[in-house]
Amino acid sequence: MKTSIFLFMLCSLGLGAQNYTKTDSLKGSDNAYRNFWDVKRYELTVEADFDTKMVSGSNLIQFDVIKKVKDPIFQIDIQEPMKAAVLKSNFKIIKTEREGDFLWIHADGTFEPTTKYQMEISYSGNPKVARNAPWDGGWVFTKDDTGMPFMSVAQEGIGTSVWLPVKDHWADEPDNGIKMKIITPNTLLGVGNGRLIRTETFNDKKHYTWEVKNPINAYSIVPNIGNYVNFKDTYSGEKGQLDLDYWVLKTNLEKARTQFSQVKPMMKALEYWFGPYPFYEDSFKLVESPYLGMEHQSNVAYGNGYANGYLGRDLSGTGVGLKWDFILIHESGHEWFANNITAKDKADMWIHEAFTSYSETLFTENFLNRTDADRYVQGTRNNIQNDRPVIGDYGVRNTGSSDMYYKGANMLHTIRTIINDDVKFRSILRGINKDFYHQTVTSGQIENYISEKSGLDLTTVFDQYLRTTKIPAFVYRQNGKMLDFRYENAVNDLQLPLRINGNQLIRPTESWQQVELNSPAPVVFDNNYFVDYRKSN
Repeated sequence: MKTSIFLFMLCSLGLGAQNYTKTDSLKGSDNAYRNFWDVKRYELTVEADFDTKMVSGSNLIQFDVIKKVKDPIFQIDIQEPMKAAVLKSNFKIIKTEREGDFLWIHADGTFEPTTKYQMEISYSGNPKVARNAPWDGGWVFTKDDTGMPFMSVAQEGIGTSVWLPVKDHWADEPDNGIKMKIITPNTLLGVGNGRLIRTETFNDKKHYTWEVKNPINAYSIVPNIGNYVNFKDTYSGEKGQLDLDYWVLKTNLEKARTQFSQVKPMMKALEYWFGPYPFYEDSFKLVESPYLGMEHQSNVAYGNGYANGYLGRDLSGTGVGLKWDFILIHESGHEWFANNITAKDKADMWIHEAFTSYSETLFTENFLNRTDADRYVQGTRNNIQNDRPVIGDYGVRNTGSSDMYYKGANMLHTIRTIINDDVKFRSILRGINKDFYHQTVTSGQIENYISEKSGLDLTTVFDQYLRTTKIPAFVYRQNGKMLDFRYENAVNDLQLPLRINGNQLIRPTESWQQVELNSPAPVVFDNNYFVDYRKSN
């Protein structure tokens, strides 16, 4: 069990320290070629050819400038070997240059914040093909069980620019959404993000146009092409009727009808804890994918085989994780954390994965009970590697340790235990989704928000679990009713109070302290704190 989750996260995030290059900085920073313009909308077309493995189309980029600039140079990200060229623009272009994974557009004149700008860029080529999606990024060209083409792309790690010319930086989302036209053979269907607004037939091809009205992170912009069938449902949620839209391969229709019955309990639990589903205007959609899954906004990729667990396994090792579908719950949880709230920098990806991994526990609590939920989150600790800090290096598209998943979830469970007030804890989770609604954020913003709303200074707690590889050790020795204790493996002045014997509060430091217990019985610890309890000789 430990090996399976380790490989899952290791492959998806990559390994640690490295020598960064100019390309890393250009891809990962809000640099001088990006920081003066703000994407408002993408309107794109995409056509994938199964036989040649070629992808082509265009992207109309509508944008504002944030500050007055003269003769700017725009950085457009488009990874080799894909080709790209400007088709048209409403401003004068002096020249374009291709350098590796970038298209440089040299513009002429003064750009004003009061003017609306746009440029349309064509693209074509054979994009990187994923060897093992979704962990290894790229396009997927495969066939379903009936021999029909089945195509999509996995791009969270590698970036959307693996095929599409975009501003490929998490901090800038198209505020006014996207429109995506997927061109397919007559025998196939194209499924995108948001709502299907138009279907057209031209000779032997079909055009499926999808629209998203809300801001969307670039790595969520994904076309799915296959022999799909559709069925629908509705959910009475906190903001009214939410459309539930399901696109699955024809051969899996009946299995999908059964398995996707978990969607309504999932929606009920996550709306309770996190607040209203963030994209009512764009619907909630599950789409069968030719790989395990991904959190594409209003287009959640599902490939878990219509079975509970994670590919039939329980990542907690407790049996609790076999009572629900891991991919359905986890990837849908990302609609709140990753899609509603997106980290500005990949180094802060824990904001996506810690909260979403903890959504598994919160769902379990509502779907089953609190005891099973506590067992589940504690069981996931066996997957934690403590190999490197959870927060990565900024400005170079670097993610920290895969421990952002379950070390992050157990950090949040610890904070919940410290607060000891679920009404307040729930209000914090809902408040994050309300106060940072459809925004990109930093780790500092989220950390400060939780401290402020809890009324506790949790600075050292976040430092302990996000910025070190150490798990705090509570070292103790008991002599009758007297308990001696201290912290080891802790950051300086760790402010992590503990409750022992049910309700006795103590505040360990790195120095030995002593407290009198109510009885000489062995002290009872609360395992909901992610602390290593060690008995001293």
